[in-house]
Amino acid sequence: MTHPDDDDELIQELALAGQGIALVKMEGRVFLRFEGVVDEAGLHVPYALVPAQGVLAKPSKWRKLEREARAALIAERANERARRELDEHVRAFVRELAEECEDAGLAPMDFLHTLADLQTSEPAGAIFDRIRQRLGHAVERQREEQHAERTRQSINLAEYPASFDVARRLPRRFIALLGPTNSGKTHKAMEALAKAASGVYLAPLRLLALENYERLLEVERHGKPLAVSLVTGEERRLAEGATHVASTVEMLDTRTAVDVAVIDEIQMLADRDRGAAWTAAVCGAPARTVYLVGAPEARRAIEALAERLECPLEVHVLKRKGPLAMEPGPVRKVKNLRPGDALIAFSRRDVLMWRDMVAEMGHSVATVYGNLSPEVRRAQAQRFRDGSADIVVGTDAIAMGLNMPIQRIVMTASIKFNGVEEEEIPAALARQIAGRAGRYGIHEEGLVAGYDADTHEVMRSLLKEKPVPLNTSGFAVAPTLEHLHRIAAVTGETALAKLLKRFIHNIDVPDGFFYPRITEDQNERAEWLDTLPLTVAEKFTLSLVPVTTRVASLQSAWEHWAMSLAKKKVTRLRTDDYVLHHMTLQEVEDICRLYSAYAWLGYRLPEYFPDVTLAQDMSREASSRVDSMLQDQNASARRRRPRR
Repeated sequence: MTHPDDDDELIQELALAGQGIALVKMEGRVFLRFEGVVDEAGLHVPYALVPAQGVLAKPSKWRKLEREARAALIAERANERARRELDEHVRAFVRELAEECEDAGLAPMDFLHTLADLQTSEPAGAIFDRIRQRLGHAVERQREEQHAERTRQSINLAEYPASFDVARRLPRRFIALLGPTNSGKTHKAMEALAKAASGVYLAPLRLLALENYERLLEVERHGKPLAVSLVTGEERRLAEGATHVASTVEMLDTRTAVDVAVIDEIQMLADRDRGAAWTAAVCGAPARTVYLVGAPEARRAIEALAERLECPLEVHVLKRKGPLAMEPGPVRKVKNLRPGDALIAFSRRDVLMWRDMVAEMGHSVATVYGNLSPEVRRAQAQRFRDGSADIVVGTDAIAMGLNMPIQRIVMTASIKFNGVEEEEIPAALARQIAGRAGRYGIHEEGLVAGYDADTHEVMRSLLKEKPVPLNTSGFAVAPTLEHLHRIAAVTGETALAKLLKRFIHNIDVPDGFFYPRITEDQNERAEWLDTLPLTVAEKFTLSLVPVTTRVASLQSAWEHWAMSLAKKKVTRLRTDDYVLHHMTLQEVEDICRLYSAYAWLGYRLPEYFPDVTLAQDMSREASSRVDSMLQDQNASARRRRPRR
């Protein structure tokens, strides 16, 4: 066995200490470390490194070696040739790093000083790789900081309103008409719009855009009907010489000046996913008079926006035209439902379940839920209006855009899935749903009840809650293609996911009055789209297609469209693609949505998705099939009515 002191004697005997060579034991190794200095690229760089062949053995093996064998191994590895090779490797590395640091504007000694400081058994080559990695990270951080700064310089959200040239040049004024459901606020705004020489109505839903389009068509001026166009993401009905437009809010034309604009459901400024469209509408509606119509809790937010935009503001708070009251107690049984009731559930499955239960009691039923196309919702609502349906069973979709002669709202639940978890509905939604009861001019008062005792008491409490005002800052701004092109121009980035990330994290938001927002769906889609050879514009368009990723068939269709576009292939529709009478209700509903999404794409990329008219025809056919199936199911459930 050898003694540790023998190693010190060996180093002295071989005169290695004077040559800057040390024998070291650490990290489970016995190795040689060479010390030296190189003067290269104007730098004086000391080092203490393990040469390529500097690791001699594991300690257990080293202890078993005879003194002569250890001396021979040290002499073999610690020679002049090894010294020169290490010195040359260090020089070459210093030259390489100095050049890269000069290109990046970094100080090379910030990285090279570690060559003399590291206490490790790793060979020099591994140390060089680690320093290269550190430099790479530093360069990437520096690039990110530069790109962040360039992004901040290219987009300043404080200047967001100025990006709407026409609105900025017009002498605009705001008129806020605020009140609960059934206060006549939308009617008052639409009357002003109909009297104006030109104007635009901006709706939260295709259904509302369609209803008010038809409402404007009934207006006569100088003995002629008003020339009105309908513009939604999925449909265009363009009238020659149109003076008025009914549009979904996302489809606002910011370049054509009009006399009056009506922005409906203004409280949606606070909506998590779509609030940015209302911010854009308030900032960019190119009208001399802009009506802001919605719930009273939007007042402070409207006042803040008007002040920021330097637009004079009138606020009119309207009261409900008929009283709204809670029933003394819950409904408790289906047999206690009566004609004129609207039964509210919060999922398609529950709506259809309650529909069957109500129909089995002998009532005719209209059915309304979010998955239905606007055409089907209108047809179902019309049955309730004309009395061919006694009771309407629906989701909170009836809370916005469907005017029906409901006498009593009956809530089957007060818990709703918010996209993340089940939670109690907010008081604002409870008020909006309840407000649909007691249509002015038809019923003397509106009534509200819970189906069970717990829901009844929750609704009573929610309707007593004081509305929470909307925030007066942090108004959402969604990225436009122009924003993304600006960021791409200053950063060289072409990946949509990274451009969106830069928009969210790097643009300048000096006082937070306007704030960047994107949806989770858009971000997830962007990452997948970045795997395809598409332009930024194409990826951006595809990321916004209004089709849910939660339905496998729709997600599959969307992916197919994206991959076809990447290959520059034209995607056509065939009338024999789907046989509607062989499908379930859910499948036909999804087909409606698929055709609508195709039409949406077709308006934006007509060269590759040319069958817009066919898509709209097939969507209408599928909608008709859905309506027919709902009627058949309603009739079937009524036939199952138990005998008494």
